[in-house]
Amino acid sequence: MSLRSLVGHFRTITRHRHKVIAHCAKAGILRQGLRHDLSKYSPAEFIPGVKYYQGSRSPNEAEREDIGYSLAWMHHKGRNRHHFEYWIDVDPVEKIYKPVKMPLRFLAEMFCDRVAASKIYRGEKYKDSDPLDYFTNRKNGRSIHPETSDMLEKLLRMLAEKGEDATFAYLRELIRENKEY
Repeated sequence: MSLRSLVGHFRTITRHRHKVIAHCAKAGILRQGLRHDLSKYSPAEFIPGVKYYQGSRSPNEAEREDIGYSLAWMHHKGRNRHHFEYWIDVDPVEKIYKPVKMPLRFLAEMFCDRVAASKIYRGEKYKDSDPLDYFTNRKNGRSIHPETSDMLEKLLRMLAEKGEDATFAYLRELIRENKEY
């Protein structure tokens, strides 16, 4: 682990977190945004993040390639409700693990997170269609509740087609009215 990796990883996760906070404010969930991804600063996530830091993609991907799984990711998804992977539980009837529909406020944070991640990793090349492209390219094999997937895709399409202002206004209104999706 180098000083460059330590500083680079810290800057990346902090810049990302600050973008998510700004997006959460636009979505009307600022308090939630202020708590976003604090677990990334814990030793369980920060140390592997530094070790596998590259700057152009998630260190979790490099950890997976190196050892076959990512302990940092397993720690992260189990503590952060804005990840759809958090919302998997045993179905009481079928007795098998199945995805659960995410509450709207966590889906909204997931949307904010995805947009911010695209901006951080794409930099000046970022386009409003990037988060949708990332989502659709990785759609197969994902274990996400169908309604959650459809709503996230709807928001990402709206972002790609109508831009941030319209999408955040729509999302803010859904949250304000506590609407079901």
